[in-house]
Amino acid sequence: MYTSLSFNTKEILSVTMILFAIIDILGSIPVVIQLRQKAGHIQSEKASLVSLTLMILFLFIGEGLLSIIGIDIQSFAIAGSLVIFFIAMEMVLGINFFEEEVPESVSIVPLAFPLIAGAGTMTTLLSLKSEYATQNIIVGIILNMIFVYIVLKNTARLEKLFGKSGLNVLRKAFGIILLAIAIKLFRNNTGL
Repeated sequence: MYTSLSFNTKEILSVTMILFAIIDILGSIPVVIQLRQKAGHIQSEKASLVSLTLMILFLFIGEGLLSIIGIDIQSFAIAGSLVIFFIAMEMVLGINFFEEEVPESVSIVPLAFPLIAGAGTMTTLLSLKSEYATQNIIVGIILNMIFVYIVLKNTARLEKLFGKSGLNVLRKAFGIILLAIAIKLFRNNTGL
């Protein structure tokens, strides 16, 4: 049986906007800048490619993979919400919960996962799969990753644009937004 890959502009636009809201790279700018300050460098290409790969892989094998290792989607989302919660608390309170060796550069953890391709994104992909054609979801993912790459590549410029005091205000404000996202993700998956 022959099936054609037909692309639907309306579906692509819907998926792109939904993923854009969930990934929220603009809201994550203060976190990205803070990570760059700690590490000294962000590997934009690597973070974008790893995020893209994680999302596309999860789109195809996510639910099956989680069930093989005995983890349900809700538990996965709760774990991701806790990581986001602690990142948000660090932003709001200005303290570090975990003292660790500072990496030479930031790319995979915590940037690609869980900040860009986190539990919220992964669970959203699984729900999108039930509503939209796979090829349209993949195009939406690619469009978002292009935008993420542009933002990551320009963190130094964004840092200069906002200045130190502007970044502090943004960090606190987006920390509270990130905290709310973590709590919502936690609440939606615990039934509280």
